[in-house]
Amino acid sequence: MRVGTVREIKNHEYRVGLTPESVHELVVHGHEVWVETGAGLGIGASDQDYRGAGGIIKDTAAEIFAACEMVVKVKEPQPGERAMLREGQILYTYLHLAPDPEQTADLVKSGVTAIAYETVTGPGNTLPLLKPMSQVAGRMSIQAGATALEKAHGGRGVLLGGVPGVMPGKVVVIGGGVVGFNAAQMAVGLGADTTILDRDPEVLERLGIHFESRAKTRFSNKANLADSICDADLVIGAVLIPGAAAPKLVTRDMLKCMMPGAVLVDVAIDQGGCFETSHPTTHADPTFVVDGIVHYCVANMPGAVARTSTYALNNVTLPHALKIADLGWQAALKANPHLAAGLNVHAGKVTYEAVATELGYDYVPVADVLG
Repeated sequence: MRVGTVREIKNHEYRVGLTPESVHELVVHGHEVWVETGAGLGIGASDQDYRGAGGIIKDTAAEIFAACEMVVKVKEPQPGERAMLREGQILYTYLHLAPDPEQTADLVKSGVTAIAYETVTGPGNTLPLLKPMSQVAGRMSIQAGATALEKAHGGRGVLLGGVPGVMPGKVVVIGGGVVGFNAAQMAVGLGADTTILDRDPEVLERLGIHFESRAKTRFSNKANLADSICDADLVIGAVLIPGAAAPKLVTRDMLKCMMPGAVLVDVAIDQGGCFETSHPTTHADPTFVVDGIVHYCVANMPGAVARTSTYALNNVTLPHALKIADLGWQAALKANPHLAAGLNVHAGKVTYEAVATELGYDYVPVADVLG
């Protein structure tokens, strides 16, 4: 199979779909790999590194979209890229379709076969292709929040860890999954007063055992959530409903009780955000203020630590890419129901139920597509 990867064009996105090492693995399996010139510069990988791995360097993304049977990316295709997709082509990347009707419409129109990293499952209903980026985003959320809390960036001027004789900052993490756990680890490590909210008693028990007295846990309902955020310096939104739009847990009305200069970091922004007042921002302009509260809503947070993120991502995406290339997408999906869960769009049909429900498409089960 001819496989291609292109330079990411989303604002300040430095990750790349395939590392030179991944290109080498595909080439060893007998596949031809095209790489857009400069695609790996954000992770310190030169065109020569890709050539040394057996890749073929191409001048433009258009050449790759026109000739490659499978395109491997990181972020969802931007409008110009979507215009180059074609019927029968395989697109393997993060998509986050539920809050993005324009992208979904373009993918449906193109006839492409789109496999989304974020809905590929693993044993126990895990999301192994989302996990490494959730780990990165969770850890980064505390770094980003700590910076936004600085007075020069519009925050309250609070140091999360405090100093002797001065109380530490208060961090509230909404959601105890992968993002929330990693955010809490970082907050606790800095010495912040940390509270984690979740609706699953088993998750709360697991977090309580892990953190012991270093972090507090609290059942997530509207009353507890409102009470927790009122005196918080930093609130991390870390909720996820796989493939679906994130619920708006923090309303604008709730902001009234928060202290001016407090910070909200919405890690769920890829799925539409879990704060009513959120809208996507970029690394170039990461924050905005609503009712005195600083919002950080960068939709590609891991792109800022591109080398770490790319290698972590390739560790989990490459095995599936190899299977798709070796067997063809239909055989690969038939052989692995976890990978089949990643199919979101095929030949003009929406094949992921949460996306179809959210955006009003007829839902066509993957089993029907595979025949």
